[in-house]
Parts: sequence; C-alpha cells; structure tokens
Amino acid sequence: MQTPSRIKIAPLPPVVRKLTFAADGYRLAGWLHHPGTPGFAVVVGAHGLESDAGSAKQRALADACVSRGIAYLRFDHRGCGHSEGDFVAVTTMAGRVADLGAAVDVARRMPGADGRIALFGSSLGAAVCMAAAEALKPAAMVLFAAPVRRRTIAGASLRGLDGVSGGSLDFDLGGELAHLHHLLVVHGTDDAVVPVADAREIFAAAGDPKRLLLQPGGDHRMSNPIHQAVFVTEAVKWFSSALS
Repeated sequence: MQTPSRIKIAPLPPVVRKLTFAADGYRLAGWLHHPGTPGFAVVVGAHGLESDAGSAKQRALADACVSRGIAYLRFDHRGCGHSEGDFVAVTTMAGRVADLGAAVDVARRMPGADGRIALFGSSLGAAVCMAAAEALKPAAMVLFAAPVRRRTIAGASLRGLDGVSGGSLDFDLGGELAHLHHLLVVHGTDDAVVPVADAREIFAAAGDPKRLLLQPGGDHRMSNPIHQAVFVTEAVKWFSSALS
C-alpha cells in the first residue's frame, strides 16, 4: 500500500476538516470529524461500490463517534465523489484496498490522533475492510451488508466494470474470515443484493469478540430509519468498548 507523501488540510470549521491525500497517484478527498481535543482514536469508513463518503450512515456514525470522543474519517474512493479517477477505469479491489490503507495512514498521522484505529465498511467497503484487516490491524471493525465473495452479489456486473477491468473486482474472502476479531456484523434479513447468509458465514468463522446484529426486514441500503438509529447506537458502543 502506498504511503501518502503529504496531507493538505483545507480551513473549515473546527468540527469537520476537509483534507486531500494520495493513493497510487490519485488525489482522494476526505473529511475528518474530530472531537476537538488531542489523544483521540479514529474510525475510518469505507463506502460501497457506487456510493461515496456522503452517505447518511457515515454522516450519522461520524457525529455519534465524535460525541464519544472518537474521530471519524470518511473519504471518497478513487473514481467516486470528489476524488480523482474515472469510476469504470480505476475501480478494482486492489485499488480500493490501497485507498483504505492510505486513509488509515493519514488517520494515524493526524495531529491529535493517538494511533488507535478502527474500521467501518458498508457493502463492498466492508469486503475491502476484511481484505485489508490483516495488514492494517484495526482495534475493531463494524461491517454492514458485507459480501464474502463477488459471486454472491446480485447484479455484480455494474456499469461495465467487468468488461473494462477484466474481472479485477473478483474476490473470495472465505480464507480471511478466521483472522477477523473484535467484529460487529450488521445485516438486513431482506437484503436483496448481498444475502444474509454471508453475514452468518462471517460471524461463524471470525474469532472472539464478535457480535451478529440482524435487522428484521432490513434492506441493502438500511432505508428504515429505526434500523439506522439502532445501527449507529450499537456501532458506537462497539467502537467505544474496543478503543477504551
């Protein structure tokens, strides 16, 4: 994973700082929500395939983390949101793992951070977190709608990615699950994109401590506001416990 050579922090209000950093030569955009006092841990969020850092889940989770004294870094992967790159041309599993590694490096070097890192991943972002966990060694992870392997994702060939990238989004993380721990797995039981069986597989194979939180009738986007509220509450509890 490439180490970013420098961090540029734009002047914004003290609660949220916009920053840019590099991964494999692509300029990535990020937003650091910080608690305002030094000595904080940082949760780094990885968004889904066609999403970006502005998702409602990440914003709500960032605000809740800050209220508990934990910083939160959300960022746009290459080809998404405000980051550089053409989505179809640059979207690969290896690229997304490199992006996450660069974001974690930024989080660890951020003034006021104490080096403690946790990860949140949504959908493909959750797969990226699992793929990078052994190298990044987070203190905890929260995964939502995490696919274990590419072939289980409904509509997995999106926007011509297979034809352009030669199948470079293919992945099978079954062999990585036993190395995961301090893991909260969240999944909607009616997810039509990633089957809930993947959540059960992750939970069964992962090491302790771990918890499985199923949302009855929940979909892939966590569109039920009650589900989102419960998710934010339980995720922050999980992070706080692991990072304390």
